Amino acid sequence: MNNPIYNFINLHDGEQDKQVVLDNVTVNTSFRGSNLWILACAILIASVGLNVNSTAVIIGAMLISPLMGPIVGAGFALGTYNFSLLKKSMKNLLIATMVSLVVSCVYFYVSPFKDVQSELLARTAPNIYDVLIAFFGGLVGVIASTRVEKGNPIPGVAIATALMPPLCTAGYGLATFNFSFFFGAFYLYTINCFFICISTFLLVKYLKYPSAIIEDKYRKRIRYGITALIMVMIIPSCYLAYTLWNQKKFNKTVEEFIGNEFTSRGYTVIYKKINYHSNPKEVELAFLNRKLSAQEISTYNKLLEEKGVKAKLNIRQDDTDLKSEILSEVNKRNASISEKDLTINNLRQELDRYKVNDRSLVREMGILFPNLEDITLGKVERYPATDSVRISFLLLYSSPPKTDTTKIRAWLSERLQTKELILIRR
Repeated sequence: MNNPIYNFINLHDGEQDKQVVLDNVTVNTSFRGSNLWILACAILIASVGLNVNSTAVIIGAMLISPLMGPIVGAGFALGTYNFSLLKKSMKNLLIATMVSLVVSCVYFYVSPFKDVQSELLARTAPNIYDVLIAFFGGLVGVIASTRVEKGNPIPGVAIATALMPPLCTAGYGLATFNFSFFFGAFYLYTINCFFICISTFLLVKYLKYPSAIIEDKYRKRIRYGITALIMVMIIPSCYLAYTLWNQKKFNKTVEEFIGNEFTSRGYTVIYKKINYHSNPKEVELAFLNRKLSAQEISTYNKLLEEKGVKAKLNIRQDDTDLKSEILSEVNKRNASISEKDLTINNLRQELDRYKVNDRSLVREMGILFPNLEDITLGKVERYPATDSVRISFLLLYSSPPKTDTTKIRAWLSERLQTKELILIRR
């Protein structure tokens, strides 16, 4: 075909020999020996990254993970109707998944830090956007794997599709018996695996890889099965995306309502809590210098409902509760300020130990001993062998060789009221 547009987007241009690609895919589906050890280490690194909330560590773990191999192998197997390869890929993917869950679960079980970090929370509520990321990320990865020149998309695909973090989060859910975390994260992992596989299947069909079977009935069964699985995977993720969109919309409307009705009118909001997941939804506020009557609260609830927000507005204005919260916050800040002042004072005292604050001393010395030049005066610590630490005055100076240091020492001793003197001529 000589169509310039088709030639511009033609995926057959630069394509690797199909048999070579299939051989590489088949080799990469295996999980034995070194691949299994690399996977276990990658899972451990990703678990540590999630535990300490380090994005860089998580990205590093995703780059070294070999999990993509059996998933891409399953996609090629479906596209070529190679059931032996499909069986091998699914078996190895199951082994890899089980090893990953066991390693992450053991790590989080023995780890003393079990706080829920933002990186963990990000993997517990998949939605339609995760489907899109998995599909197009997998598509890029398969396109790269079918090229003669591989280029550098593969590391980016490993990061974008994010197979490791959901598995580790699922392991965290098992270790802490938090099954909502486990099911949410494992669903995300399943979405990623499935849609990488589907993108691989579609590209293999587009590039017309040779089929292992000819019978149409098997092809139809695979198409129907894939279509059903796509619906099973997409519908829950669409529902979760819709829920997330509603929550964002709810929060934005409530924030605008608070800004327009209270903040812009001079009300100082000292407490705000928006609870989207309660039934009914709640918006809780407290003001520093304003009390509302029951009638006013009812009016504001109606205004909130007119904005399209079905939520109950609660105003916290019990004097005892508010005062205790304000005083608690003030005490925390005062304690923080007092601690800083104490630290600064200690540093000043430590600095004063080594400073000579008498500025007239050097002027007097210049008058009494005019031969002295380039005078430096300070305090140093001495550690005698049989005594505790001593603070001595140190005098550095320049002078002619025959300068009488005895007189200088006697005068300084009298002037400073100390015998701890060190004189050094430059």
